[in-house]
Amino acid sequence: MIIAKTFKIYGKVQNVGFRFYTHKKAKEYHIFGFVRNEPDGSVYIEAEGETLNLNIFEMWCKTGPTWARVSEFKSNQSPIMNYSDFKIK
Repeated sequence: MIIAKTFKIYGKVQNVGFRFYTHKKAKEYHIFGFVRNEPDGSVYIEAEGETLNLNIFEMWCKTGPTWARVSEFKSNQSPIMNYSDFKIK
């Protein structure tokens, strides 16, 4: 079953390769949507995919790449947007 979620990730998450590695993990787990840096220093992700894959992707996003330090992670269900790929914005 396809589900969709949004993630808002706070901490040391910009200038550490977070978007690059998020894109790589999204491709690995067949997740569609996008990732972008926010003006407040956080990272925002819209993601959709098979339930199991999205749950694994979400778990990875809670820590991110080696250089990141996630201090707060927010996850919300969202409507399915039928993305066809995963982009870095």
